[in-house]
Amino acid sequence: MSIQVTRKDEKEANENIIRRFNRRVLQSGVIAKAKSVERFSKPISKIERRKKAIINRNRQNKKILAIKMGLTK
Repeated sequence: MSIQVTRKDEKEANENIIRRFNRRVLQSGVIAKAKSVERFSKPISKIERRKKAIINRNRQNKKILAIKMGLTK
């Protein structure tokens, strides 16, 4: 979906063109649709959440151990 805005005449100010473009974009609903798609995420099951928590905990423990051993900062 493309939105086109053309000059009404040669003397029309750039601000007016931008204003008309912004109005058309808002009326078309392109931004609202993009934001709704961006925000939606499929809910994660408890099992998946637990698996990710275990992995993160293991990574954190490895990092702490490496710092204590002086391997990294």
